[in-house]
Amino acid sequence: MKDPEQIKELEEQARQVRRDIIRMCLAGKSSHIGTALSAVDMLVVMYFNTLNVNPGEPQWPGRDRFILSKGHGGAALYAVLARRGFFPVADLDGYCSDGSFMIGHCDRKVPGVEVSTGSLGHGLSIGVGMALAARYDKASSRVFVLLGDGECDEGAVWEAAMSAGHFGLDGLTALVDHNKQQALGHVVDVMTLEPLAEKFKAFGWSVREIDGHDIREIVEVLDRTPFEKGRPSMIIANTVKGKGVSFMEDELLWHYKSLTEEEAGKALAELERR
Repeated sequence: MKDPEQIKELEEQARQVRRDIIRMCLAGKSSHIGTALSAVDMLVVMYFNTLNVNPGEPQWPGRDRFILSKGHGGAALYAVLARRGFFPVADLDGYCSDGSFMIGHCDRKVPGVEVSTGSLGHGLSIGVGMALAARYDKASSRVFVLLGDGECDEGAVWEAAMSAGHFGLDGLTALVDHNKQQALGHVVDVMTLEPLAEKFKAFGWSVREIDGHDIREIVEVLDRTPFEKGRPSMIIANTVKGKGVSFMEDELLWHYKSLTEEEAGKALAELERR
């Protein structure tokens, strides 16, 4: 899909999702806004272009599976699922509020969420299991996993990466939201990952590196998966934490900080102009 109008539609969806995230996090007095904003463009492309899913039947057996391993970015996934029709957009107003079915980390009680995540380092292992199950069942379902770059400090990620390469899981695609920050600072200072692409290649993955905010580039790379027969696919997406709101971009504070009414108003005004 490369039609300019379709790309514009996806870009508009991404803008609306970012506005949803700001409203949700204001209403719920919640945090992890920066990590939600950095993943928006990839999530929009996956749910509106790539994934074979049925919002009217979230547990349809033939569906593709998606796991947001960096579960603290759940606000972005919830907003995309609502926009895709898994549940009413109006339900987002209850995010992180008493009685809501949407808590801060991904919870599989939410229609469309495959796995409860937030304890980092486990999503890729679950994805490996799902991809193996699809192979044994001779199913056409594909599995996609989105990881955080700070999450790649976890040894379990590399055990899963080794397993996926060993089993030649070409039905598995992983993406790293490489926004260069994690909870305690910049990734390069906390635990450097480089050379990240070469590490995954050494584990038997076929790797591509993209701009994780370029909708057209995201569409094109996901449309080409699997990149090689007999190898899992890895997409390293270079992103900016807090993308879309100038005073949040590349600011570690927005991993933790909640919004004031004034800050939310400024953010929504910026997103209205884009």
